[in-house]
Amino acid sequence: MTQPPADPKRGKEVFDLDRAHVFHSWSAQAQITPLPIAGGEGSYFWDFDGNKFLDFSGQLVFTNIGFQHPKVVKAIQDQAAVLTTIAPQAANSARGEAAKRITDRAGGHFHKVFFTNGGADAVENAIRMARLHTGRNKVLSFYRSYHGNTNAAIASTGDPRRWPNEYATGHVHFFGPYLYRTAFWAKDEVEECKRALEHLEQVINFEGPATIAAILIESVVGTAGVLVPPKGYLEGVRALCDKHGIKWIADEVMSGFGRTGKWFAFQNWGAQPDLIVFAKGVNSGYVPLGGVIISDEIAATFNDRVFPGGLTYSGHPLATAAAVATLDAMSEEKMLENATNIGEKVIKPLLEEMKAKHKVVGEVRGLGVFWAMDLVKDRGMNSLPLARKWDYNHLIITIEFISAHHAMSAKPRCAQVSPSWIKPLHLYPTTTPEAISDPK
Repeated sequence: MTQPPADPKRGKEVFDLDRAHVFHSWSAQAQITPLPIAGGEGSYFWDFDGNKFLDFSGQLVFTNIGFQHPKVVKAIQDQAAVLTTIAPQAANSARGEAAKRITDRAGGHFHKVFFTNGGADAVENAIRMARLHTGRNKVLSFYRSYHGNTNAAIASTGDPRRWPNEYATGHVHFFGPYLYRTAFWAKDEVEECKRALEHLEQVINFEGPATIAAILIESVVGTAGVLVPPKGYLEGVRALCDKHGIKWIADEVMSGFGRTGKWFAFQNWGAQPDLIVFAKGVNSGYVPLGGVIISDEIAATFNDRVFPGGLTYSGHPLATAAAVATLDAMSEEKMLENATNIGEKVIKPLLEEMKAKHKVVGEVRGLGVFWAMDLVKDRGMNSLPLARKWDYNHLIITIEFISAHHAMSAKPRCAQVSPSWIKPLHLYPTTTPEAISDPK
């Protein structure tokens, strides 16, 4: 696809239509100026004025294979020519093929998928399954977390977006491991892991183990700063869940489908959850799709008991056809291997180089193509963030000054002063330095 000539007149029409009729999420409507987008291809998109942008945020962390991948576009077109839609109670080829590919990649004791329209409703239904399966109510989750904007999902969220949305009950938060800003006065990763698990068990004991249905955690925390768990932490969570009859829900909405170099981020370690929540990268966001991957034990609960939940567009044929093509393209084009290679050989060294040159860079962390920096006043342990309030304009300017690349590539994250690099999995090694560069 070739970038078409600039068309500012049409760009103004698109902008005016948006401002007149579209209500945007997470926004004060009169305070925003949405950028009209004309098209995209691969790692780039462009506006109607002819400006071309390198998409280093993966939009909202979902264009894992980039824009307009020809195999996925064709799969959607082919499915539309055969069957554009069908109700969820029917069996459908695209739906079944997608479910098999997803469970095959999850491995272990996973053989069933409940499809949703996105990540938030996937979290919602995973919580429902855990509660029905265990007969318990409470859900534990990190303070540094984001799980979506539906009722239980936003109540499970730890970051400040939860505050005006707390209408669900039965949600308890705890501190996860984060050595750079340790809540446990830990000196190293081993001590941080040990003390974080001790803290979690204390929370379980004080809340009452028999009242807790699930522990919901992002395998690698995304929005709150790309927090990679220390070795042994997820295994410790698994052991605590087994000890107390609690189900572990792994939120893989951001980190799944190659983002960390594995199909699912939890596969970087040695423990398996009971439920896996996914969305975004499963079909690179081409058609809305999410879901819950269900362990055999929990799935069996509903063999002869009705699961009291459903969605009109669950497993939509266009969305699942896009998922089949996306997962096949990832395998055929070795995108996971590329993500690992880019992360270790290109992104990590470049960010470490920036850390060495700039005292405001406190820490660099990540896996695959999922990375973040902590921007600080000084590099001391528990050092203050560079911006102490939610001053997004200041933060974007600061990030651009330090890294000299598009604001799109360094999105300020709510609840942490941590610009994040969230790149397409197909990215070439020569493209990455184009965005991660230093001022001369």
